[in-house]
Parts: sequence; structure tokens; C-alpha cells
Amino acid sequence: MVEQAVRPIVEAIVAKAPQGWTEAVMHARAGRGGSSVTGGYAPRGTSWGPSLPNPHTELMALAEVLRQERGWEPVSMEIRCRASGEFRLTAFHDAVACVTGGMSGFQAVLDPDYRLPQPGLSQEAGTAPPSGDPDLAVARFHAYLDRRAEIIGRRDELNPPATAAELAEAERRLGRPLPADLRALYLIADGESAGHDSGYLIADNLWLPLRSLVAEHIDWSAGERPWYGWDLEWKAVVFDTAPADTVRRCGAHPGWLRFATSEDGNYLAVDTAPARDGRPGQIIRTGRDYDEGPAYVADSITALLGRSLELLDQGRYERDGDYLTLLEPGDGSGTRQIIGAVPDEVPPALQAIHVNDATGTVDLAPLTAAPRLRRLHLNRSTTTDLTPLRTLPVESLRVTLAEGDLSPLADHSHLTSLELTTTAPLALAPLRSVPQLRGLDLSAAETTDPATLADLTDLRYLALTADQWATVLDEAEAPPALAAARLADKDASFEEALAWASRLGLDTGEALAVDGRL
Repeated sequence: MVEQAVRPIVEAIVAKAPQGWTEAVMHARAGRGGSSVTGGYAPRGTSWGPSLPNPHTELMALAEVLRQERGWEPVSMEIRCRASGEFRLTAFHDAVACVTGGMSGFQAVLDPDYRLPQPGLSQEAGTAPPSGDPDLAVARFHAYLDRRAEIIGRRDELNPPATAAELAEAERRLGRPLPADLRALYLIADGESAGHDSGYLIADNLWLPLRSLVAEHIDWSAGERPWYGWDLEWKAVVFDTAPADTVRRCGAHPGWLRFATSEDGNYLAVDTAPARDGRPGQIIRTGRDYDEGPAYVADSITALLGRSLELLDQGRYERDGDYLTLLEPGDGSGTRQIIGAVPDEVPPALQAIHVNDATGTVDLAPLTAAPRLRRLHLNRSTTTDLTPLRTLPVESLRVTLAEGDLSPLADHSHLTSLELTTTAPLALAPLRSVPQLRGLDLSAAETTDPATLADLTDLRYLALTADQWATVLDEAEAPPALAAARLADKDASFEEALAWASRLGLDTGEALAVDGRL
């Protein structure tokens, strides 16, 4: 069955092969959630040449066969085929998988239940009372609907009101009450219907009915992914617009209840679990474009409706037929992220900086003027001195270090993720005293003391090349608490990755290998 299922995939690879090819390698992942493909043909030649096909239907059929025979869901696989017609399938469940997205090699998931604790989960909780006012919110909503009707010449279509029983059931399923001002609006209308008559009433977002609010919350909570995700890139949560210590520094939180959507993967949510300086019921943006932290919008739905009324009264909107788009001016919150060179004068509100392709050595000293800096990524850029980082709360650091050392990072109380490139051998000993270090990528670094890695007892993710892993596993020990690891060799085979994962303690004995010939 397996050989029969893989043949159509090999045939598709061969059919698209360029002239003069000798071998093709396809890495794929397939299961009920879909399929993905990476790989290519050899020799590549002077250009990228044709890409591999993505025979989605055939990959899904093969995945279904493996699910039925082996219970794997989803499945990771490698298909190697030669111009002679010989092919080999290597397959395993996705505890070992090829990584993409700018990185190379394979990942091994050793502890699939581990989640990286997000900073926001331990932040001090807000104690201020809600600022929303149910009566004022209702009055403003009616005024807002009236003002919109004057502009577009008709009333917006709304769903019938939610009942008290429906609200109680929704709150039971959510596990927490809705803010009083939002709850009052649902007693006016149970959101608006999607489709032609939608007015996108709430700050240009579609107001969700209660059933959709609850379903969205349940689906979002159930769909939480492990910290390593697909690309294993560790990210500090930063905010482009959220005032400091107002919203919890998380990518997601069970206290964020999405109640409106822009239908592009982004949402408005009420925050029922604010940080120290926030208020319960404040409005934030979450979703596709806010994986690294939400954007603060307003301190309540009451305030948001008031702002929407102001914009209409000021004529700050655009009309397209029956649709109105509110025109918000810049929030004046200051620069929180820079992509480019380190400026001579760094904005105090800066939280993240990506320095790309810098000429010469990057001087980090100006960054001391940014006391909230959380992320520093030097991409294809070099520095010689990390001393300015001693007093900064940097959590995610990507750096090329030339003729320097890691001693300025000793005892750093915030650093969580370090991706290090070196131009000369470097001692890792200072990392022993970094209490929050959880992710480490040394695949582009040369070190003098690899045995130090065994002392990093709280490290959860480690990326090394095959040679580096061999040194660590032959001469010392891997960090004892690894939840995931990466074999950072772009030319490694799946079989080599399985052997490496086995040395890390993962049981790969059930891996499947099938040979055939067209």
C-alpha cells in the first residue's frame, strides 16, 4: 500500500525534472491540516531552476495510508529519487521534521507538551477598576448608529438582541464574564451578520454574534501551539503601540476575548486580564499581524465608541457606498521598533531593533538610552562589545561577535534566547549564570568549551551542526531538559536526522523506509 501510494508522487517529481538532473529530494509534511513541500533537484546549476511540484492530493493520500497503518498524524517524510527511476521513502511522525523559513536542517521535538512561559503570564496584574460604563456605552452606540444612518442614508442591519440566558451561557463557556459595557451592547443586538449588509461597525471590524465570539475563543485556545512553532525562532514579545505595562506581554492569553474581526485574520478583543497599569475591559488588537504582542486600542468599548463618534463628527472618514472607514491619526506613542542602523539618538520608547547588513562594526552604546529594549537582532552585522547590554532587559539577542566575549551577559536576568555567530573561538562559561536562558543557537559559532552545555540545566532548545552535536554527544552530554533541538545541516538526510534524534533519546525505531523503482 505505501509503495503504491508513493509512486504517483515520484512520477510527479520526475515529470517536472530539469534536463541533466541526477537526483531530487523532497521533504514533505502531510496530514489532516494540509501538506507542505520543500526540496529541489541536483545539480542545481547556475540558477534556482524548476521547483519541486506539490502533489497535494497524492501526499494527502500517502499520509492517510500511513495514518491508518502507523497511526501517525501528521507525518513527516523524505522522498529521494534518481534519474534512473530508483526511489526511497523515509517517513516518521512529525516529532522529527525538516525545518524551513530561512533555517535549515531538521527539528526534533523531545517534549511536545512543553510551552515556553510567556513573560505576560507572570506580570503583575492590574488592580484598577473597569473604565467602561454600560449606560454610556449604550447611549453612545445609539448615537453612533444614528450618525452613521445620517451619512449613508439607511440604518445598519443588526441581529436581534441576545437574551440574558444566552449571555449567561456564553460566559459559562468562556469561563469569565464579559465586560459590563460590552455585555450591555449584546442586549441591544447580538452582533451583526456577515455579508453584504454588514456595516463593520466596531472600528471598521465586523461585530461577532455571541456564538461566534465563544467559538472563536474556544478554537483559539485549543489551537495553541508549542513554543517552538514551525520555525523554532524564539521571539521576545514587544509592542508597537501598547503603553508599557498596560497589556500583558504575551502572544495570546485566555483573558483576551475576541469580539470583532476585520476578516483578514486580525481581531478586536476585550482584555479581561490586564497588566499592572491596564484596566479590565480595555480593547486590544490581536491576530495574524500581532503574533509578537497585541496593539492597545482603548481603555474600554465605551471609550472606543466615543472615539468613533468623534471621528464621524470631525469628518474623519471615507465613504464607499454604504461602507464607512474611520481615519485614525497617528497615536504619537513614539518609535518602538527600528529596522536599519542604530541611530545616534535612540528613542527612549524603543523595544526592538533589527540591524541589517551594517558596514563596519556596530556600536551598541547608544542603545543604553532605550531602557525597555526587549529584542536586538544584528542580521549579517557584527559587534565587538556586549557591555551596553548589561543593564538592558533584552530577551531575544541575535548577534555576530568578533573578537569579543560573553562575559557581559553573565547574570543577565532577562535574556531568554541567544543566537550567536562568532569569528573566533568563544567560551560559553558566562552562560551558566543566565537564569532565564531557554533557547540557544550556536550553529554558526565556534566554542572552546562545549561541555559547558551540559551545565545549562534549564535550556529547552538547542541548535547545533552535525559536527557540533557529535562533539557534544561523544565527549560530553546534551543539556538535560531539552524540549526540542535542531540539526542545522542543510544537506542532512532524514535518515541521518532520525539517527541524531535517537541519540537525543527519541524513540525512532518505528521509522519507515520503503525502496522502489519506476
